[in-house]
Amino acid sequence: MTEAQTVRIEHLRRRQPRFSGLAPGHRACQGCGQALAARLVTEATGPDVAVTNATGCLEIFTTPWPESSWRVPWLHSLFENAAAVASGVEAAWRMQGRESKVLAFAGDGGTFDIGLQALSGMVERDHDVLFVCYDNEAYMNTGIQRSSSTPHAAATTTSPAGSERMGKRHLKKDILGIIAAHNMPYAATASVAYPSDLRTKVRRAMAVKGPTFLQIYAPCPLGWAHGGELSIEVARLAVQTGIFPLIEMERGRVIGVMPVREQRPVTDFLRPQGRFAHLFEDHARAREELAHLQALADHNIERYGLAGEAPQRFDSEGADTVHRGGVRRG
Repeated sequence: MTEAQTVRIEHLRRRQPRFSGLAPGHRACQGCGQALAARLVTEATGPDVAVTNATGCLEIFTTPWPESSWRVPWLHSLFENAAAVASGVEAAWRMQGRESKVLAFAGDGGTFDIGLQALSGMVERDHDVLFVCYDNEAYMNTGIQRSSSTPHAAATTTSPAGSERMGKRHLKKDILGIIAAHNMPYAATASVAYPSDLRTKVRRAMAVKGPTFLQIYAPCPLGWAHGGELSIEVARLAVQTGIFPLIEMERGRVIGVMPVREQRPVTDFLRPQGRFAHLFEDHARAREELAHLQALADHNIERYGLAGEAPQRFDSEGADTVHRGGVRRG
């Protein structure tokens, strides 16, 4: 290759079109998975969207009056009705003949719990809305209270670990299974640890006419009690252990998964997080709960057929890495 043909990476990066609906300067905690997820989503959607945002961390740290970090039309909804507000915006735009997409953003509280009824109605009425759940597994904005997304045995302020119980007693709600029961066109899980996979799924959801759903695993260093620098590592371990499978569904049927190349023990995921510290105490109940969580991870591997038979380019180890020739998914 001659000097004239040499491609300078810096030059290419300057020429690449970039857009993010979420500008820097917001007030998220260091290592906030939700802030990263929202940036990745809006990078993939582009500017021709409107966002309805349920009350929660994302709404609070991006819009401290009189400031805003949003670069797209943005509406603050109540905790429970982001999907209903998005439905109204979509219906109004449809009557005007506008083709723009509407996004509904909510945390797990505004999706799994308080907002489930509005979400179900939005899907049943077939609104052309992409609903994104930023899943940090508790009500983080109001004091780290447990939600139905909080995993079994995690300690929160309303499910503390103590002499009576080892954190939360109940299992994490299978929100994707509930959504799949609505027979919707497209639903998927994603993780901030795999940004190219996440953006690919967002673009696929945007291309679908009708309601679509994306559940994004977004660690909260404050609520999970780990260092902000560990957010990506913890999120990746959730996939590698089988705790949080990455799957895609159409009309209730699984159409794609990210294979797990070599399943890691669930303790690798639990140990860095203070919310599971009680499980590493030397007594029988802690060992019993660790075994229970390992069984849940193993069940996910079997249920979705996640076990990879050989190294694959886009499995849990190969995805979001740069391959020979600079090829990268998404």
